Amino acid sequence: MSGNFETALAVKAESRRDSVEPEAGPEFVETAYVQELSKRALAYLAVGYPVHFAGPPGTGKTTLAFHVAAQLQRPVSMIHGDDEFGSSDLIGRHSGFDKRKLIDNYIRNVLKTEESMKMTWADNRLTTACRDGHTLIYDEFTRSRPEANNALLSILEEKFLNLPKASGEGSAYLEVHPDFRAIFTSNPEEYAGVHKTQDALMDRLITISLGHFDRETEIRIAMAKSGIPRGDAETIVEVVRRLRGLGVNNYRPTIRACIAIARILAHAGARARAQDPVFQWACRDVLRTETAKVTRDGQSLMEEKVGEVIKKVCGSGTAPRGIKVQGKKEPKKNQGVKYADPQ
Repeated sequence: MSGNFETALAVKAESRRDSVEPEAGPEFVETAYVQELSKRALAYLAVGYPVHFAGPPGTGKTTLAFHVAAQLQRPVSMIHGDDEFGSSDLIGRHSGFDKRKLIDNYIRNVLKTEESMKMTWADNRLTTACRDGHTLIYDEFTRSRPEANNALLSILEEKFLNLPKASGEGSAYLEVHPDFRAIFTSNPEEYAGVHKTQDALMDRLITISLGHFDRETEIRIAMAKSGIPRGDAETIVEVVRRLRGLGVNNYRPTIRACIAIARILAHAGARARAQDPVFQWACRDVLRTETAKVTRDGQSLMEEKVGEVIKKVCGSGTAPRGIKVQGKKEPKKNQGVKYADPQ
């Protein structure tokens, strides 16, 4: 069974029991930008260092992790960070008891009874990955509380996993398989639900900070995900990239907005033109929802800003090439506009 991870880059994953084997999907876009990131990550993994992709949502962290993992040609065990996690959710836990009773009445006048009970153990994905040499992808690991991730410290440094008694391994320690590799992803610390992780763990990771894709990559992704012509993709990407210049420390709209608008146009048979009503309302609906939290007197100005950007980009009916994204300075008519720092 295969599933498509619906993110900026298309990756398929073939399920194999408790692991997956990822491969590039038909919509996968590999530009020079993606190749350069992959090359760096693979170089670190080759010498045994875990890689950490850090950045805001919509920057392709998870799919890039799968793309890199696919090139290692090992099964992938995936864990999603969760605030409710404890160490047992990563390593495993006692799952109950196995009770056996033997009644021997072979000799008619002699009844022999034996009873035994032993605790059973169920491995979780971290233990499986360490034992079998899988590639571990720990997605948004900072959503788990720091104490839940303590087991990773000895795995990444000393290359052994400390196991509870009665774990079924026959030893209190599990030696990590030499093919085991780890890839982590995380959102910035200021995001809701994100914990500040322990310095000891961060010191064991090599962090690659991700921002938005470059313009060419975003254009090609929008085309691959929707099938729209390149000219329309260029217009959509230009509108989205200009809107990122609004607000303070703004990261939105992301590539997901480009994909959404492109798919809407493709479905409706519309074009990315200022006079096309589908393009107009698609941009307003997708992009105005607190994209940069631009307000005046407490009221959102995003619909107005979206309209202004569309006019600038589509003035000639096509997307201008090589345009520099304007800074955050507002026209005089918009004095008093407040830019709220997005949380």
